[in-house]
Amino acid sequence: MRLYRIGEKVISREKLSRMVSDVLEAREAGATQEEVAVAHGVQRTFVSFLESLGEVRRGPRVALVAFPVANVEAVLDVADECAVDFTLVFSQAEREGLESGPAAKMFNSVLDTLATLRDFDVIVLMASDWRISTVEKILGREVVGIPLGHSPLRADVTVDLDELRELLHDVTAPTGPDRRAQRLAGAVIEKARETAGRWTPSKRS
Repeated sequence: MRLYRIGEKVISREKLSRMVSDVLEAREAGATQEEVAVAHGVQRTFVSFLESLGEVRRGPRVALVAFPVANVEAVLDVADECAVDFTLVFSQAEREGLESGPAAKMFNSVLDTLATLRDFDVIVLMASDWRISTVEKILGREVVGIPLGHSPLRADVTVDLDELRELLHDVTAPTGPDRRAQRLAGAVIEKARETAGRWTPSKRS
């Protein structure tokens, strides 16, 4: 346990960390600032201050799904940099590992993922053209599709990180529902389509 001596007081970093986690988890679960403040014996302004101190962005809930990708870790780093809410990125080898498992387990995993994605405002999907079309039909959400190639796509594709970063900055920008829909229906989706063919599948060794 890390303790700090400040004058006559001894402060526990772990106690503070637990308090912050409890406050943020309660807020994420839907409690108001006032309810959280009362439950933890602090002022509402303290809860507001914590949220302001840790805020990285505002805007829609965004998910990123990408496969098969060669530079998985780099893509995940860009998603973290842009504060994407949910990421699911894997390579062809990881994809084959999933596909080689029990059919029932894989089917349940697909259903769970689709159910999770329904909670998001915008889904950035990097996959084969057929997969993108299928997900658009199933989810009925604002799907920004970046085609990595024609189906069946069985080779990893190296994602252009600068183009991905620019696209994620666009879709995570804070706007109202009407402006967001208008933006996604226009420039952002067009920009995503323009990437098709520029990212080439990596040769497998």
